[in-house]
Amino acid sequence: MNRSALKQVLPVLCLFLAGFFAVALAAPPAHYRHRRYVAQYVNPEKDDVTTYDDPLVRQIAVEALGHEKGSVVAVDPTDGRILSIVDQKMAFSAGFEPCSTIKPFIALAGLEEGVVTRDTMLRVGPRRYMDLTEAMAHSNNKFFEEVGTRLGFDRVVKYDKLLGLGQRVGYDIPEEQAGSLPTAPPVFGGVARMSSFGEGIRITPFQLASLVAMLANGGTQYYLQYPRTDEARENFQPRIRQQLDIAPLLPDLREGMLAAVLYGTAKRSYDPDGEQDLGKTGTCNDEGLGGRLGWFVSYADQAHPKIVVVVLLHGGSRIISGPHASEIGGRIYRGLYEKNYFADENLDDRAQYAGSRGLSH
Repeated sequence: MNRSALKQVLPVLCLFLAGFFAVALAAPPAHYRHRRYVAQYVNPEKDDVTTYDDPLVRQIAVEALGHEKGSVVAVDPTDGRILSIVDQKMAFSAGFEPCSTIKPFIALAGLEEGVVTRDTMLRVGPRRYMDLTEAMAHSNNKFFEEVGTRLGFDRVVKYDKLLGLGQRVGYDIPEEQAGSLPTAPPVFGGVARMSSFGEGIRITPFQLASLVAMLANGGTQYYLQYPRTDEARENFQPRIRQQLDIAPLLPDLREGMLAAVLYGTAKRSYDPDGEQDLGKTGTCNDEGLGGRLGWFVSYADQAHPKIVVVVLLHGGSRIISGPHASEIGGRIYRGLYEKNYFADENLDDRAQYAGSRGLSH
């Protein structure tokens, strides 16, 4: 081959070799890819004690979660009884960043303090404004950063403490941990990011379940109870932690949570033929734990709330997100609906079953 021909061939050959080695280094053989993928599968109920759970709720929650690294906490919003805890080790841990699930409670503080109304239009971008419903539906960070800034750090912490963040909300649940609140505005983003992502806050699934139950039932915050003896089950009585006069504000919050499910970040939980839920998603990187978090907090049904469902996912994959957590929540609601969980005629059967296990209340 003469020198002229070699000059023409060499660039092509170099490109070919570069592409070959790039593919070889970037993509391991198929069996290694498969092995790495399967290794991410977990059994979230591996070490759970299931004796005290509602068997129907638990079965459906376990099936909905599948082999993902996550936890589900289900609570009766009418009395605070815990119906099921899937992956109890994760649920009883020291707490996680709440991500955008903090937003409904920042909205509650903003409405109560009068810094916003349901009709307040806040600037969220060039030539773009949103009201509370749209900001909740799309989990808009700019909107809630502005609400938090208007409230200020002291008022944000005041309402966080009032709602039970950084405190135990369970009654006689020794494994429950309190989480924590910052004592000063977070270095990264200050009160603004604290109000949009929950920066600096550590929250547990139980605290979120307690708060969503309060939004569902009209303002009564029950202590969560998880009766685990025959005597405790037979003598179960609801215990009120506090009664908050927030009924006038709840329609505004519920409208935003419904919009999130109908067309916003939680739309994967939407079921046009089933029992419609109201919910809020949350997605963020957890700087304390590493990896990503995906939250979905919700309740159903709207007229007579029967269950609160909190889904928490944790891992390194990009699939870990609030929308994906809402998809799992939607599976739970669909499963319950198919089993007539929300049917009024099913209430007597469920009460009879609870009584047979000493769970009547």
